[in-house]
Amino acid sequence: MDVHLILRGETGEVPEVLLSRRAGQVYAAGLWHLPSGHLDGPHEDVVTALVREAREETGVDIDPADVRAAVTVHHRGPGGASRTGFFFEVRRWTGEPRIAEPDVCDAMGWAGLDALPAPMVAYCRAGLDAYAAGARLAVHFQQPGDTIAYDPSADRLRLVPDVAAPASGGRPDARVVEFTERAIGRITQWTDSS
Repeated sequence: MDVHLILRGETGEVPEVLLSRRAGQVYAAGLWHLPSGHLDGPHEDVVTALVREAREETGVDIDPADVRAAVTVHHRGPGGASRTGFFFEVRRWTGEPRIAEPDVCDAMGWAGLDALPAPMVAYCRAGLDAYAAGARLAVHFQQPGDTIAYDPSADRLRLVPDVAAPASGGRPDARVVEFTERAIGRITQWTDSS
C-alpha cells in the first residue's frame, strides 16, 4: 500500500502538480514521479503517511484537514507484484517545495496536467490520468515485458466507473469541476438542482 501526493498549484490556465525525479539507488531512478511513499507500519494510516512523506520529500507541511481523496489505483508492475496506491490532492500547504532528500531525488518542478514530462513512472502517470478524468478508482495492471516508464503504446490504465451519483451530493464531470473552480474558486459541495 502506498500514498501519492498531488500537490496542486493554480498558477495558470491549466492546473499544475509537483513532480520529482527519482535518483540514486532507488526503484525507477531517472523517472518523474509524484512525491510518494509507503506506510511506516500498522500504526500509520494513509493520511498520516501522506503528511509525513510530504514533509520528508518536499519540506512542505500539510494539515491533515487539507488532504482530499483523489483516486485509488490497483496496480501490478511488470514483475507481477500488485499493490494499491492512494492518490491524495492537496491545494493548501505551508513552506516552499524543495528537494529534501537529495540522495533519492535530483530534480523537482511543476508540470501541467496536460503536459506531464517524460520519462515518467507508468503507475504514477496512470494515477494522474485517472485523476484528470475525474475517476475515483482505476486499475493499472502491467504485463511482463512492459517498461516501468510510461509508454503510450502500452497504456494499461482502465477507469472503473462510479456508481450513479445520487440526486444530491453527486460530483459533475471533471471538466465541469475544472471550469467552475477556475471561474469561482474551490467547490466544497455539489448539489443537483434538477
